[in-house]
Amino acid sequence: MNKSLVLAALVASVALAACGKKEEVPVVAPVVVTPEPVVVTPMPADAASAVMGAASGAANSVADAASAAAAKAVDAAKAADAVKK
Repeated sequence: MNKSLVLAALVASVALAACGKKEEVPVVAPVVVTPEPVVVTPMPADAASAVMGAASGAANSVADAASAAAAKAVDAAKAADAVKK
């Protein structure tokens, strides 16, 4: 009789625990961050032509330096061939 009473109490406590209301976790809405708009102002025409001119001049300088270095390499190769002969 004692074991039956303990078993009944255990079953009743499990049943009551299972019927309890579950606690809901509050859902936090995600924060939406919008970036600030980027304002692009067009470059004045005279400034654009100045930038293009500077870039063209720099490219020409690099090309001139490369051709001068190539000419020196050719001259050095010819001098080395002359020394070998």
